[in-house]
Amino acid sequence: MLHRNEKVELIKRAPLFAHCSRRELEQIAQLADEIDLRDGKVMTQQGGRGREFFVLLEGAADVNKDGQKINELGPGDFFGEIALVSDTPRTATVVATSPIRALVVSEQSFRRLLADQPEIQNKVLAALAARLAPETL
Repeated sequence: MLHRNEKVELIKRAPLFAHCSRRELEQIAQLADEIDLRDGKVMTQQGGRGREFFVLLEGAADVNKDGQKINELGPGDFFGEIALVSDTPRTATVVATSPIRALVVSEQSFRRLLADQPEIQNKVLAALAARLAPETL
């Protein structure tokens, strides 16, 4: 079981939370549950609705887009953070290639936090806008 500080350190690596203060990251970390998943578990499905954000603690997963492997994930990697703030379909399928231990933050818990803490909402939305904005010359 991870301590709160360890959860904070993992969550702050996600670009979506880059502008959050230590206190705000601690609030997000309180929402995170540790889960264990089996080898072969589909964690996200391309085109499906996203309902959670994952940070891998142990294990490995493949990222597939249009049936082709495009990336491998391992401990410390994260995915699904855009699903916490947008209703866009998942852009890839992520499948566990070994048993996995992960932190997961549900959309419902995160949306409740954003409603209660507008300063976190503003920082997350600014980070999302920066990530989605086209590059400028």
